Order: sequence, then C-alpha cells, then structure tokens
Amino acid sequence: MLIIFSGLPGTGKSTIAHALAEELHAVYVRADSIEQQLRSSVLNLKSIDDLGYLAGHAVAEDNLRLGHTVIADSVNPWALTRQGWRDVAARVGVRPFDVEIICSDSDEHRRRVETRRVNIPGLVLPTWQQVQERDYHPWDTPRLVIDTSQRNAEDCVREIRGALG
Repeated sequence: MLIIFSGLPGTGKSTIAHALAEELHAVYVRADSIEQQLRSSVLNLKSIDDLGYLAGHAVAEDNLRLGHTVIADSVNPWALTRQGWRDVAARVGVRPFDVEIICSDSDEHRRRVETRRVNIPGLVLPTWQQVQERDYHPWDTPRLVIDTSQRNAEDCVREIRGALG
C-alpha cells in the first residue's frame, strides 16, 4: 500500500506520517529530505523544481515492488502532484490511500509554523506568510482529512489506522 500524506507546512503532516511509518514498519519517503539533499549536492542546482517528487516516486516505486508499505510525505499542493503519487501506486498495482492533514485553527497553525524546529540539516523552513501564500489547490478526489488543531499525533495515527482497515 502507498499512503500519501499531503498538507501545508506546520499542520503536523510529517510528525503523523513518521509516527505511522514507525507503527507500520513502513518505508518513509519525505520530500523535504530529498529536496534538501538535492540543494546541498555538488551539482549546485539553482532550482530543483519537481526533482524531489520524481526521486521520491522512484524510491517509493522500488520499495512497493519489494512488497513494502510506503508512506509518502510531501505538501502535494496541486492535483498534478497528488496524481503523481497515485500513478506510482497504479504502476505497481497497489492501493493508494490519500490523507490530507489540516490545522483548521489558524492561530494554532501559525504558532506551529513559527515555533517549528529544523530536523533536516540545512533546511530553511517557510515563514507563516509563505505558508499562507502557498499555491495550494482544493482537492477534487476522495481522501481522509485529519484536522490536527485540537488533537495529538497519537490520536491522528489511530484514526488513520482505523480508516486503513
């Protein structure tokens, strides 16, 4: 199975995706980690555009072919990026499961964005203004929506596990 996590920075997406990956002993593919390594490479890339997603797709596909559950963690702001992960699942013949993480309390969301700690060396986290200005398109496909505004990660993981069946 490919479990696809999407949502704006600071919603709790990576915390929940990582916790679920630990519980399921799943392969965890985080776009931020891949993209930061690309930025830090000796290639001195000026723009990485979709390279992080493409590399993530390849790693996910390899691990799905080995029979592993994969958890993909990325913002996925557009229908195109969300569909890219579902295309990976289709090529391998596994079920995709979309999870959108939101934080409906804007004050809480802002607090999280402004107090986050970097856990990837060199990664520059977005500001609250950058998060608000993010080009994040509405969904037009089914997904499980998890609102983290009043919940801890453990409760969110439990809800996702229940929905996975």
